[in-house]
Order: sequence, then structure tokens, then C-alpha cells
Amino acid sequence: MIEIRFHGRGGQGVVTAARLLAEAAFLEGKHCQAFPFFGAERRGAPVVAFARIDDKSIRVRTQVYEPNHVVVLDPTVLETVNVVAGLKRGGLAVINAKKIPEELKNAKVALADATAIAVETLGVPITNTAMLGALAKATEVVSLDSVVKVIEKRFKGKLAEKNVAAAKAAHNRTVIK
Repeated sequence: MIEIRFHGRGGQGVVTAARLLAEAAFLEGKHCQAFPFFGAERRGAPVVAFARIDDKSIRVRTQVYEPNHVVVLDPTVLETVNVVAGLKRGGLAVINAKKIPEELKNAKVALADATAIAVETLGVPITNTAMLGALAKATEVVSLDSVVKVIEKRFKGKLAEKNVAAAKAAHNRTVIK
């Protein structure tokens, strides 16, 4: 089973990113689940969401404490949350950043400047679809084609086109360190 933990802030699409990842895995014939963990947080407060992907039925329903990978949509979360806590050996941190944050110097990291990509393609700094493109490249947990299909299903018209462009740009620009 592959377990992924998403970190970000309320309003950035963290929950949507986990759901879209699960839907992309489902398109590829896998079993999956996605769910958030938050209380009465407000926009801008730290939020965590989870996704599980497997070739067989998933029976566990707990939070993900030992993820294979973590995805960080907002690098400011690193100031207050140890995002790599429990990260399995060989696991990857996919980070929205231009360079490796000091907090992650000892982790295997994939970098994507998702904020710049989102502003360039969407006109707003909502990084969820860009980070899915980065995750697809860095981990191959799902294909970029599947990510594109679920984005086109979730969003319509120009918004879908812009989000697809963000995912593809991040996929092309992601660097694994």
C-alpha cells in the first residue's frame, strides 16, 4: 500500500489534491481512499489530508502516520509542522519550493515552484493541481495522463485548461534532489 500525506493551509486545495490523486489511482484500476484531517480551522490554518493507494482492498481507516511520501503545498507550513515525521525510509517529500528548505536537508526531496506555476497558469497562488503534476513525476504513483483526466472531470472549460496547464508545467519543471 502507498500512503501519502498532504500538508498545506486551508483554502489552498489540500483536500481536493488528495481526492484528485485517489480518483487518478482509481482510473488506473487501483483501490484508493482520500480524506482530510482538520477541526474548526479557518482559511490559512494548517490542514492535513491523506491518500492511500493499493492493488487490493484498503481496510485501514486511520490517519497516515508513516507515509511513503509527503506533499507540501505551502512551504510556510514547515515552520510549524514536522512534515517528514514518520516518513518511511526511501520516502520522498514533494515540496512547493525553489530550493531545499533547511528543515528537509536530510530528506529525499522533489522541488517544484508550484506557486510561480499557479500564478503563471491560473492567475492565483492555488497550488494543488501543480503539486499533483509534481507528485506524478517524482513518484510515478499515478500517471500524468490520469491526473489530467481527473482535473478535466473536476473542473470545466477554461478553469480545467488552466489547471491542466499547471499540472503539466509542474510535471515538466519538477527537480528531484
